[in-house]
Amino acid sequence: MNKTYLSYNNIVSSIGFDSPTVVQNIRKGVSGITLIEDVNLFPTPFYASVINSNSISEAFEQLGSNDEYTRLEQMMIISLDKTLKESGVKLTDRVGLILSTTKGNIDTLDPKHPMPPERAYLGTLGHIIKNYFGFTTEPVVLSNACVSGVLAISIAKRFIAQGTFDQVFIVGSDIVSSFILSGFNSFQAMSSLPCKPYCKHRSGINIGEVAASVLVSKDQDNLVPEAVEVLGEASCNDANHISGPSRTGEGLYRSIQSAFKEAKVGPEDIDYISAHGTATSFNDEMEAIALNRLDLGRVPLNSLKGYFGHTLGGSGLLETIIGMHSLYHNTLYSSMGFTELGVSQPINVITETTSGNLDYFLKTASGFGGCNTAAVFKKVQS
Repeated sequence: MNKTYLSYNNIVSSIGFDSPTVVQNIRKGVSGITLIEDVNLFPTPFYASVINSNSISEAFEQLGSNDEYTRLEQMMIISLDKTLKESGVKLTDRVGLILSTTKGNIDTLDPKHPMPPERAYLGTLGHIIKNYFGFTTEPVVLSNACVSGVLAISIAKRFIAQGTFDQVFIVGSDIVSSFILSGFNSFQAMSSLPCKPYCKHRSGINIGEVAASVLVSKDQDNLVPEAVEVLGEASCNDANHISGPSRTGEGLYRSIQSAFKEAKVGPEDIDYISAHGTATSFNDEMEAIALNRLDLGRVPLNSLKGYFGHTLGGSGLLETIIGMHSLYHNTLYSSMGFTELGVSQPINVITETTSGNLDYFLKTASGFGGCNTAAVFKKVQS
């Protein structure tokens, strides 16, 4: 079976428009979460991580396109353009394209939006990105709640393993929209303060927006220094509830267990966990239970939601890229907002950015509908 690597990557976010800048700001403890006052998005002020619209417009204008694109499309194009150009990969029928998103252009359903509502179809979004760059293969759009980003990596790996493609570009993104905000508010899940994953004093979720892209490849000769090998991945649905996770962590437990089996690793091999950590009571508790069932309670763990908010379909991809850079820099980044453990099972939340030898990390994600995904990555460059 071919080995599979994550290589060239780029992040467009509220704390930077390229991966190195974003990682450096995380190291400095910079958060993109701020108080937003925009009645077009939500009737009252709320905390979220929103990218400056002028910054998006300026970056997109530099690409020289004369066509009209939505905010989401512009973010995806800006991110993927950099990854594609830096990789030097030529777009042939051996190169695939995967998009990960939960709601896509959902904002175009608003009667006030200048774009037609047909733009909201996920298939339409896929073809817009495909046609902009000139991909010759049909795009795949993954929309499986908040595991979409990690699942996209899994699917890309499987495409390469079965010989469908030699390389796959992934771009993941969602925007902060009134639809998403009203949805999470209806669950009474939104926090009135910056989020605090796993913390006793947490009060809920912040929403964020990001665009992240990465090249998944079997080519070991065209890798960036922070490249990692995908050793194993798995997904499992606990079928517990339309929005609530299994109270026993069963779906996440089985996902990690299966990923470990494929990767041929055990809990003792994992140096770091990039967890989901939404700062909601049910999610955080479920993760703590699942991790302890697998003897992973001692492993250093963080949630990056305190820097970016929950970026939905982009979150798993974003957090995997940060994990790649974490291994490369041999640095564990603090879990922003955490002060005191607020779950029933012991977990080793990273409270200060520290250095150490890192070779393997586990990425987990969980989402509405009972979906759970896990992937194990190994550093390529020592």
